[in-house]
Amino acid sequence: MDLENQKRVKEFTEEFGAENIVVILGASEGEAAGLAAETVTVGDPTYAGPLAGVQLGLSVYHICEPEMKEEIDSELYEEQVGMMEMVLDVDDIVSEMTAIRSQVG
Repeated sequence: MDLENQKRVKEFTEEFGAENIVVILGASEGEAAGLAAETVTVGDPTYAGPLAGVQLGLSVYHICEPEMKEEIDSELYEEQVGMMEMVLDVDDIVSEMTAIRSQVG
């Protein structure tokens, strides 16, 4: 997650409260999704950005996770995400995201 996005997430969390924020990721690899998820939950693991050492504890999901897919109109999901879902390693992404959430909760 780039430094500008870290700053935005931090500002939104301060303005609206962590309990009112859900982060939806769209990274194409499990490892990248995991790093971004870790950043918005326990802090920037690279210690380079605004979230270095900042534990926001935000809810975070990847757009391809079943929990998110169920929340979105199926036609809209297919139109916007369907093609990418076919080429992503969804199992790897789900595994990485589940692991990150289990560390927080």
